[in-house]
Amino acid sequence: MEELQEILEKSKYTYEIIQHEKPILSKQEGTKYFGIEVGQTAPTLILNSDKGFFVLIVSGSRSKVNFEKIADILGCSKVKLASPEEVQKVSGFQVGSVPMVGIDLPCVIDKRLFHYDFIYGGSGQSTFTLKIEPQALNELNHVIVTFD
Repeated sequence: MEELQEILEKSKYTYEIIQHEKPILSKQEGTKYFGIEVGQTAPTLILNSDKGFFVLIVSGSRSKVNFEKIADILGCSKVKLASPEEVQKVSGFQVGSVPMVGIDLPCVIDKRLFHYDFIYGGSGQSTFTLKIEPQALNELNHVIVTFD
C-alpha cells in the first residue's frame, strides 16, 4: 500500500483510497457500496498470452471480456485470464486485489472508463478501493493500447 501511495502522490491526479470492512468482490457489490454506475467499476485483470503477460483494466459495463478481440489488438494468437498462481507470481498480488496502477507489465485499457470523472478499482489490498481519475491510468501504467 505504501508503494501505491508513493506512485499516486507523485501524480497530478485526484485520487482517494477508500477503506471498507470486507472485500468488494463484484461490480454489483461495488456499485451498491459506492453508489456509482457499473461502468465506473474497473477490475484489473492479468492476461496470459503467447507474447507474455498483460494488465487489462476493463469497465464493469462490459458483460464479458472478448478475449479474441483482445488477442487481435495485441497481435497474439491466444489470450486468456492468468491463473491465480500466475497472477500472484507476475504481479505480487492476489486475484481480486490487483491494483490499477503500479504493475510493471504492458497495460491495455478499456476506453469506456474515460467517460467518467472517477473510476473505482483495486488498490493491492482487498479491503481498500482506489478511486481515481481515469486519465491517471495512462500516466501511471505502461499503456500499450486502449480499445473500444
